[in-house]
Amino acid sequence: MMEPPLDPDVADAAPADQTLTAYDERHVVTYMRLLQAESEGADWMEVARVVLHIDPAQEPDRARNAYQSHLARAKWMTEQGRLLRGTGSK
Repeated sequence: MMEPPLDPDVADAAPADQTLTAYDERHVVTYMRLLQAESEGADWMEVARVVLHIDPAQEPDRARNAYQSHLARAKWMTEQGRLLRGTGSK
């Protein structure tokens, strides 16, 4: 398996599939960064700007929606145990 990119651009919304997607595999690092930022109490707007590359001052709705959907996806992946085991796990 190839290593995921460290800082990829993101879609406006994370996948909502009940299975892992290629998008999830490319964004494992993004998901981990979002979870870490949340655990540290980071401001969502700063996280959107730094991690998701979306400026909430310029695109507030897009930034908020992307942040919320990607954080929810990150949590789903940890609840399913997939983020901790690696993206190739079934």
